[in-house]
Amino acid sequence: MSDWFPQIPLAEWIDEIVEWLVTTFDIVFDGITVGLDGFVTALVSLFTVVPSVLFALLFGLFAWWIANKNIALFSFIGLLFIDYLGYWEPMLQMLALVLTSVIISVLIGIPIGIWASQSDTIRKVITPLLDFMQTMPAFVYLLPAIFFFNIGVVPGVIASVIFSTPPAIRLTTLGIRQVPADLIEATEAFGSTTMQKLLKVQIPLAMPTIMAGINQSIMLALSMVVIASMVGAPGLGEDVYRAVTQLKVGIGFEAGLAIVVIAIILDRVTQQAGKGKERGTIS
Repeated sequence: MSDWFPQIPLAEWIDEIVEWLVTTFDIVFDGITVGLDGFVTALVSLFTVVPSVLFALLFGLFAWWIANKNIALFSFIGLLFIDYLGYWEPMLQMLALVLTSVIISVLIGIPIGIWASQSDTIRKVITPLLDFMQTMPAFVYLLPAIFFFNIGVVPGVIASVIFSTPPAIRLTTLGIRQVPADLIEATEAFGSTTMQKLLKVQIPLAMPTIMAGINQSIMLALSMVVIASMVGAPGLGEDVYRAVTQLKVGIGFEAGLAIVVIAIILDRVTQQAGKGKERGTIS
């Protein structure tokens, strides 16, 4: 095929665009780097102030309040088990990265999802972009992140945000668009404005689906934060990456087990939070 048609220099164009962005918006990227790095550092410092046993107890009580006593007990024992293995500080670093990524993903994803639910044009425009973002291999996101933000915490956060935002957008749009039409007609018959209809009917009824999107964003952010250890992001992923490069199977298994425990805890707590929203909506 290349003998019949001239080859498009797509790679060269992408390189030139990236170089232009780095040169033109260097100050902006530096500001984002300082802001995100400071926020993650502040979170880690806040977490490390609390003793590990007290942190595990508080998180267990939080899980009990959100979910149930079984998940609370698992969370408490799981966190103490991570501390026992000696991965407490890397776990806190990873938790700070995931929390930062998810906060940004939710702040970006939910408003865009609401916008797309109210406009067919916007939905048709962003759907191909979301398809592109979700099908692109995760490792590819690390390349522009390195160019724009160097190595360390920030490229890991940025790549995690890009990777974990699509579920929040998709499920927010889906949840709002699935609100029964007769309820929408009833609110319109009572003279509700678009904002009143959205805030008092559509979003509350869509909240279980929105929470499912947040749950998926957390899981994707967690997986991406582990991969981001390749570009200098701290946390349990760094221990896994070091174990792989040094062929230390035992250390890799321990760090991987700690990641599994954190993933299960976050998944179960957010799932139950979504079910709680569903019960509240029904009642």
